[in-house]
Amino acid sequence: MTQTIQLPLADSFDPFAKCLAENGQQLERAQLTTLQINLGKMCNLACHHCHVEAGPDRTEIMTWQTMQRILDWLDDHEAEHDIQIADLTGGAPEMNPHFRELVKALRQRNIHVLDRANLTILLEDGYEDMIDFMALHEVEIVASLPCYLEDNVDAQRGKGVYNESIDVLQRLNAAGYGIAESNLTLDLVFNPVGYGLPPNQKSLEVDYKRELKKRFGITFNRLYTITNMPIKRFEHALKRDGAYDMYMDKLFEAHNCANVDGVMCRSLISVGWQGSVYDCDFNQMLLMPLDHASSSPGDDEHQIESQSRKLWEFTPTELVDRPIHTAAHCFGCTAGAGSSCTGAIG
Repeated sequence: MTQTIQLPLADSFDPFAKCLAENGQQLERAQLTTLQINLGKMCNLACHHCHVEAGPDRTEIMTWQTMQRILDWLDDHEAEHDIQIADLTGGAPEMNPHFRELVKALRQRNIHVLDRANLTILLEDGYEDMIDFMALHEVEIVASLPCYLEDNVDAQRGKGVYNESIDVLQRLNAAGYGIAESNLTLDLVFNPVGYGLPPNQKSLEVDYKRELKKRFGITFNRLYTITNMPIKRFEHALKRDGAYDMYMDKLFEAHNCANVDGVMCRSLISVGWQGSVYDCDFNQMLLMPLDHASSSPGDDEHQIESQSRKLWEFTPTELVDRPIHTAAHCFGCTAGAGSSCTGAIG
């Protein structure tokens, strides 16, 4: 006998939904232009702020069969959808053995491919030619660099990561990424070190560009500031340090209702490593699928992912003009200047 899955946050009191109602707002997907596809949770790093809890020991990997089902869905509904971007994430998406085949197939369909890279993977054995491959297919690289200072990066991501990241950024520049008038885009991502909100994105971008250019001759296109989400590893750290309530209060108090219209879930869906559909990557990690699937007590994330309704079981029209599943973590996207996959909103 089955019963409704107990979703960790969605089934409890939802202060974000209450806040929306008090402001006379609704959160619905207005359009669908981006598929954010999680290619698996395997990663060469195990960063302290990682909301995916990715790492070298994770074995969850999207199969080619699942990728083919996604590609078939794009083809079958070509006249109905307006998918312009495939946002490939993980883990380290490049570690999926079918990464290159998927990129080629997406580019053949005239879909812009965005790779969320941790940079250091591009130095690992077997990935030496990955930069050239991505340049050939004009893959946009969105690379995590939590700070332009070595101590802060290594504190968040592991000893030696900063120097390896700088090495890869220089190689990307040499391949044409992040260079003025090049068609190869290199964006960097800032996550706060510690328990604060991101500073002003434009001002910080100026600092990043000045310091990276001065110290290492590195150039890039844009800086995205992204708020650390109070889930998974970052949530564990908050609770360990007795800072969880403080951090949540900070997010609540900094909520800006003007940011609601710009949150990423209004034009994006997140696809899990087995093809299940979520309103965003954060909802995916909190086991909040679109269908609120049912299964037995004690189910883990593998069961939720395998039993939830898959992308190819939806039509594109079913994914638009529908309410977004929300919970307390959603304040992370609306606090302050806002936070989305492309940085600050306001």
